[in-house]
Amino acid sequence: MNSSVVVQKTASTAMENYAEGSKRSVGDQQQPVVLSRYESQKRRDWNTFGQYLKNQRPPVSLSQCNSNHVLEFLRYLDQFGKTKVHLHGCVFFGQPDPPAPCTCPLRQAWGSLDALIGRLRAAYEEHGGSPENNPFGNGAIRVFLREVKECQSKARGIPYKKKKKKKINPIKLVHDELKNPRQTTNFGPPKEIEMDSGRFFAPQE
Repeated sequence: MNSSVVVQKTASTAMENYAEGSKRSVGDQQQPVVLSRYESQKRRDWNTFGQYLKNQRPPVSLSQCNSNHVLEFLRYLDQFGKTKVHLHGCVFFGQPDPPAPCTCPLRQAWGSLDALIGRLRAAYEEHGGSPENNPFGNGAIRVFLREVKECQSKARGIPYKKKKKKKINPIKLVHDELKNPRQTTNFGPPKEIEMDSGRFFAPQE
């Protein structure tokens, strides 16, 4: 075979391989990054807060932001709230299921504000902010959220109680197993159980 033909075929094959590789590279770059629901919401919250700071007169930069700006932002969000919070003079104050409508204002629910602060606190540090100077972790914010929680709990007649994790007594568990042994053919690894006092391995079911 003529050497010039071989060279042409080799060059042609190399060009095809290069073109195919370029297509794959471009395709990989064009694949969108799928964010989780939490990450998407955190990004939207961060952009909303940033826009709020820009709309201040004069505008406030992120480096100038402090806990007072955060508190003002939380109060500003109340106008978009959907949770009915009864006033002290309302006949439905303290009733979880009022039988009729009233003119009491709508507010942001405590749970929504608490979750919002958690996301913004994380976003602040992800954007280069110092944990020590994080305005969303300031003590004044915790006090504000606690007051909102207590106020809404009384006004709506809905106590906010933190769910307690069911604790497992390892001594009772072993005692019950020895008292009523269960026959099993499953000799897989024991099940690891997380406890407040540490970890122990429960018998395999």
